[in-house]
Amino acid sequence: MTFEQAKKIFQNAGLDLYEMQFRQLSTYLEKLVETNQHFNLTSIIEPAEIWAKHFLDSAVLLQKIPISIGSHYLDVGTGAGFPGMVLAILRPDLQVTLLDSLQKRVDFLVDLAEYLGIDNVRCVHARVEDAAKMTEYREKFDFVTARAVAALPVLLEYCLPFVKLGGMFCAMKGPSESGRDVENAAWTLGGSFQQEVNDTLENVGQRRLILFEKVEKTPAQYPRRGDKIQKKPL
Repeated sequence: MTFEQAKKIFQNAGLDLYEMQFRQLSTYLEKLVETNQHFNLTSIIEPAEIWAKHFLDSAVLLQKIPISIGSHYLDVGTGAGFPGMVLAILRPDLQVTLLDSLQKRVDFLVDLAEYLGIDNVRCVHARVEDAAKMTEYREKFDFVTARAVAALPVLLEYCLPFVKLGGMFCAMKGPSESGRDVENAAWTLGGSFQQEVNDTLENVGQRRLILFEKVEKTPAQYPRRGDKIQKKPL
C-alpha cells in the first residue's frame, strides 16, 4: 500500500491522512502481521483488508463523531488496538487508555506504542468488570468506545460505568442492533440513548455507531460479575 493509495481510501470516506500517520499505520500493520504468526490478534491478515476493515473502520469515528481536543478516551476490549490505537495515531491530542483482559494483547500494544514513539497511550491489563470498579477508571473518561461482538445490553453495562457525567459511549456495531431497543438498560446505568450514525464503507460494509450520553452516575452495583451480565442482561 502506497501513501497515495491509502490517502485516497481515507479521502473517499471524508478523512485526511498525512504522511507521518501513514508511516505509523504501515509499521502498525507490519507488527500486527508479524506478531499474529505467534498468537492470534486478528483473523484479518491481508494488508488491503487491514487498511479497510481495521484502520479505516476505526478512523471513521473521527469523521462521524466530534471528540473534543484533549479528551480522555478509553477503548474497552481493545484487542489488537482497534479503534483505540488508530485514534491515538490520528489524534495525538487525545489521552488514550487501551483496556484488555489478555496480557499478550496488552504486551503487544505496549511494545507497539513504544516502537512508534507514541506517548499519549496507556495500556491496562484487567477484566472490564474489575477495572470499572476502580476509582482511577470509574467515571473518568470523556469518550468510551467498544468494538466488541457482545450484544448491546452487555456492552452498556461494561462501558457506561467508565463514562463521566456529560461524556459519551459509542458502540461500534453492525446494522442489526439499535439503541432504541436498550433505552431502559441505558437509563438503569445512568445513560441516555442519543443517536445512531449509519454508514457504508467500501470493502467494509454497513456500520452503525450507537451513541449514549452519561446523564447520571452509574449505581454502585454495576457492572455485575461477567457471568451474571451474560446470563441476565439488563
